[in-house]
Amino acid sequence: MVLLENDSFLTELTRLFQKCRTSGSVVITLKKYDGRTKPVPRKGHSESFEPADNKCLFRASDGKRKISTVVSTKEVIKFQMAYSNLLRAHMDGLKKKDKKSKSKKTKATQ
Repeated sequence: MVLLENDSFLTELTRLFQKCRTSGSVVITLKKYDGRTKPVPRKGHSESFEPADNKCLFRASDGKRKISTVVSTKEVIKFQMAYSNLLRAHMDGLKKKDKKSKSKKTKATQ
């Protein structure tokens, strides 16, 4: 997995969307990130680790290539605006739901 800066993450995410436009999918996950790179120790060792600020970890994958970035609280608004614009631009390839199945169910119940 490649850890990128926020701007380069958005450009690589755009490339992933363009590559998977005709066939394939892009999986995006987001979770709270506290800065740890090692797993939490068991009950034997209890170290209190307090992160300096809250961060979000964004991950994106197309099945072959994985990219990620860490967004700090100071950059959230800027990143969210750019991320939402990118999603709006690339959500036009979604398939519409068939309405035929709904009409068949109503005819069967009557």
